[in-house]
Amino acid sequence: MSLFKRFTAMALCSLMTSLPAMPQPPATSEVAGQINALIPAATRNSQAAKVKEELDWNDLLKTENTGRIRAGLTDGSILSVGSDSELRIVRHDSASQQTSLEMDFGKVRSQVVKVTKPGGKFEMKTPNAVIGVIGTDFYTAYQGNKTTVICYKGQVSVTPLGGAHVINDSEKSSSTSNAVTVSAGQMVEITSEIPPSSLQPTNTPPNILEASLSSTAVKSEGSSAHQGHIVRNVLIASGLAVGLGLGLYFGTRGGNGNNCKNPTTGVCP
Repeated sequence: MSLFKRFTAMALCSLMTSLPAMPQPPATSEVAGQINALIPAATRNSQAAKVKEELDWNDLLKTENTGRIRAGLTDGSILSVGSDSELRIVRHDSASQQTSLEMDFGKVRSQVVKVTKPGGKFEMKTPNAVIGVIGTDFYTAYQGNKTTVICYKGQVSVTPLGGAHVINDSEKSSSTSNAVTVSAGQMVEITSEIPPSSLQPTNTPPNILEASLSSTAVKSEGSSAHQGHIVRNVLIASGLAVGLGLGLYFGTRGGNGNNCKNPTTGVCP
């Protein structure tokens, strides 16, 4: 290299190093949805939450003992956060239908639109369980090392984590490996304490069902009617099951006098 070219190269390097660095564009946040309604005493990222406020990935929603939040996600799903709760929206990508939520404590109702994308998922994680759905309406609570899951509609898959166990008793649900499938009208509890045996989901008592709906409701037009429909449908299903059982019982005992030992009185022993 000639002396002239070498000098020119050195001069250019000197000029480039003395120029100020080009400003980088600010990192764009990923929008997850917005707050649709709330009862005061609720925060977003430690700041007072506001109606119509945008929600981004990794946002932390927290409510005090009188606060509640209802959030709408960009795919149409709805999250209703009850009082004394903390929920983090880790990720919500409506295009690929990838949603991850984390709840350290409290209670949340999730009304999830159907997942149709290949590889899509909607997961709610607590300290000792992960709940996966493909499109359903369900309630999750975590308190005192116990996760409670109630399914209002569809099905949810509940997987205990870190040595936790299922503690409810029923034979009406199916399980694969460590995961338990909870159907509409059923509930399951996961505890980190050692249970007496490995058990399965049970039907949800009406009082617990209604309490779970009430604890996450943020009043708006038509919400109470929708809640009543859910409770009514579960009660109807339970009533039909009881009626069928009684019908089968009396049918086997003899429905007329010809099947009784005393045909005159028609009274069966």
